[in-house]
Amino acid sequence: MFSTLRNDVLFLILLTSFLFQVQPSQAQKKPDFKVIAFFTGKNDKAHISFVKEAHQRFPEMARKNNFTYDSTSNWTNLNSEFLSHYQVVLFLDTRPEAPEQREAFKKYMESGGAWIGFHFAAFALTPSAYPQNWDWYHDQFLGSGQYKSNTWRPTSAILKVENKSNPLVRGLPATFKASPNEWYRWEKDLAVNPDIQILLSIDPASFPLGTGPKQHEIWHSGYYPVAWTNKKYKMLYMNMGHNDIDYENKTNKELSFTFDNDTQNKFILDALLWLGKSKN
Repeated sequence: MFSTLRNDVLFLILLTSFLFQVQPSQAQKKPDFKVIAFFTGKNDKAHISFVKEAHQRFPEMARKNNFTYDSTSNWTNLNSEFLSHYQVVLFLDTRPEAPEQREAFKKYMESGGAWIGFHFAAFALTPSAYPQNWDWYHDQFLGSGQYKSNTWRPTSAILKVENKSNPLVRGLPATFKASPNEWYRWEKDLAVNPDIQILLSIDPASFPLGTGPKQHEIWHSGYYPVAWTNKKYKMLYMNMGHNDIDYENKTNKELSFTFDNDTQNKFILDALLWLGKSKN
């Protein structure tokens, strides 16, 4: 009997010790914030490559930094009830097209929601499959207006950090080399917009940028913002998101990856953490 009692006491001690050990870890499992990524993933192979890469890299970031990452290609989920479960929205490759989806996103942002858009998410060109038919998004929210031109082929660029006091770029080096990308030029001059704060731009050391073969696809000078925020919203747009693909030899092999860049990844992660944890 004494032996049985001793075993019972030992069991209780071990159980109590175990509970004290697991309770803190269970409490830590509650995420700091939740991220939802919208994507289409049907058109340009370079954009599809980036979307697939994002679905691999963002879950890794989430596990290591105590947030959750979900994704959907169903744009009807862009509604108020669905968005209410998430603190950060990502547009990986396109934008919403239906009026009710656009209105839900506008209300989400005006109510203090956070957003990061990549590369093609800002594209608009009339006429094209993505015309400029959403003034609030392209002219006011992004401030960029329509797409004007781009570099080709996708190449790395030296990026210069602007507005170094902004928490989204704090801790980045003054300049750094970005992953290969197709760089965009915009209709509107973001530098004169009082609502826009430019965070990264093409450093002159990058010129000539692009390899052609068309001469207008090689930039030799100019000022080109590639990441910025609108001070009226919790948002960030970054031009990154176009991987290099071997179109010329018709292999469609992936030649570069956006997330194969530690400094650029820090910028993306720091932005996610800041937007996700900041209060409305």
